[in-house]
Amino acid sequence: MVVLAASITTRGGKPVLSRQFCEMPRSRVEALLASFPKLISAGAQHTSVETDAVRYVYQPLEDLYMILITTKSSNILQDIDSLHLFARTVADICRGHDERDILRNSFELLGAFDEIVSLGYRENVSLAQIRSIMEMESHEEKIQEIIERNKEMEAKEELKRRAKQLELQRREATRRGGSGGFGGNIGGYQGVSGRFDAAPVQTAPIVRDTGATPSVPSAKPFKSKGMQLGKKKPDLLGAIGVDASEAGRDVESAQPLLPAAASAAAAPTRAVAAASDPLDLLPPVVQESVHLVVKERVSMEATRDGSLSSLELKGDLELRVTDPSLAKLRLQIAPASPSALLAEEGLSYKTHPHVDKKAWSDSRIIALRDVSKPFPVRQNLGVLRWRATTKDETAVPLSINCWPSPAGDGSGACDVTIEYELEATQLALSHVVLSVPLPDGVQPSSIEAAEGAHEVVDDGTQTVLQWRLDEVSSDVATSGQLEFSVTEGAEDVGIFFPVRVDFVSQKTMAEVQVDSIVSAESGIEVAFSSQTVLSAENYLVV
Repeated sequence: MVVLAASITTRGGKPVLSRQFCEMPRSRVEALLASFPKLISAGAQHTSVETDAVRYVYQPLEDLYMILITTKSSNILQDIDSLHLFARTVADICRGHDERDILRNSFELLGAFDEIVSLGYRENVSLAQIRSIMEMESHEEKIQEIIERNKEMEAKEELKRRAKQLELQRREATRRGGSGGFGGNIGGYQGVSGRFDAAPVQTAPIVRDTGATPSVPSAKPFKSKGMQLGKKKPDLLGAIGVDASEAGRDVESAQPLLPAAASAAAAPTRAVAAASDPLDLLPPVVQESVHLVVKERVSMEATRDGSLSSLELKGDLELRVTDPSLAKLRLQIAPASPSALLAEEGLSYKTHPHVDKKAWSDSRIIALRDVSKPFPVRQNLGVLRWRATTKDETAVPLSINCWPSPAGDGSGACDVTIEYELEATQLALSHVVLSVPLPDGVQPSSIEAAEGAHEVVDDGTQTVLQWRLDEVSSDVATSGQLEFSVTEGAEDVGIFFPVRVDFVSQKTMAEVQVDSIVSAESGIEVAFSSQTVLSAENYLVV
């Protein structure tokens, strides 16, 4: 089989996109495609037509044609099979079958065509393999992710060590009749006391990890200033401090190293919110000895005119076992939900290296390859990951529009309207924060909003107007708008971009769920608890 070219043309023979796999001049390809419509008879049921030199194998794509130009000696059955794969690839990459969609995705289409045919000969690939290749996963990126995870683990271990030292220090002070505070030179630990003088620290009760959680766990309150979308990064100890509530299940003290007031003073509100676990913003649950956490992070970039540039979803399924007798498990992942925002076909899954990949591919079961080995105890282990990228605007959970209207008199005055609309009405978003950059040194005026609260936040590098909404859902409000004005500094309306958005939700976009968990030894079903959270990672209007 020799494929000379793969082309997408209009009904009149005008080339929209063409890829040549053999040495051919452009004029030759254009002449062949221009003569193609003349060879098709009206109402013909054939999928191929021949001339003295070449054979056309074609398939209609609404108002376009998908055409393979081959030699006459080529195997027609293999050509038709290749044609169907080309057509499915075009449908998978392009949302519609018009010239605009084809041209918009031309780079991805040409790359996919090269994966199907090389030097005129068909490669042994399927549509799923083409999708995997087009994702262009980077080995260096994976290494960097592993390095970052190791750094996080080391930081948490340091947190545990310091928390134990501080707890021993508090006990020693109590025995000696002290107040139990962290100040003073108790036990020769002067270095720590000076570090925490920024705010008073209250004494916390001792919580011992017995495999169960407290009956009434406390949720981390939402910061009064909202989530600031600044560029400053909190220091390592600050980032650890806001996550101490999670580490408290593994150490004897449940008190964070830094109080909430000290954390807010040490770094911008947005930086603290980004460093903390999104689960801290949701109501806590009573955890069983087997606990599951489903985390999804959505990143979106939309243009100012409202069109979607890209949307990426990353998900993780984490398993935590606190009872060693229940560490040998098999997790049955539920079938794909038809109501999910992202369809199952668009998701790419990856399992932990120690997970049995055959059991996963055959039955959607998460189990260790070596059944004699248990899962790690008292550790959060990521057993499954998934990822999806799309340009389908129906998958956008929350759409944002920002409308600057400059005065036009050269004064730099501008009226700005920002509005939101909940596109995915099945989601209930909470702790929603919309941040609009402002001109340097300019305070907005005439701020009007029917719902939510707003304030101007300056993190030292940028001034932003933050609009905070407790909840956006079909039960409360699915849309809203805020208006404000500036009197100067807005000669270029680009100063109000990018608009950044943060939110969390207890329902995810892919709706990956665990159906049941059974013991790998006895086959008896094991009780488990679970939490799900969807959070915005880089949600921008640029």
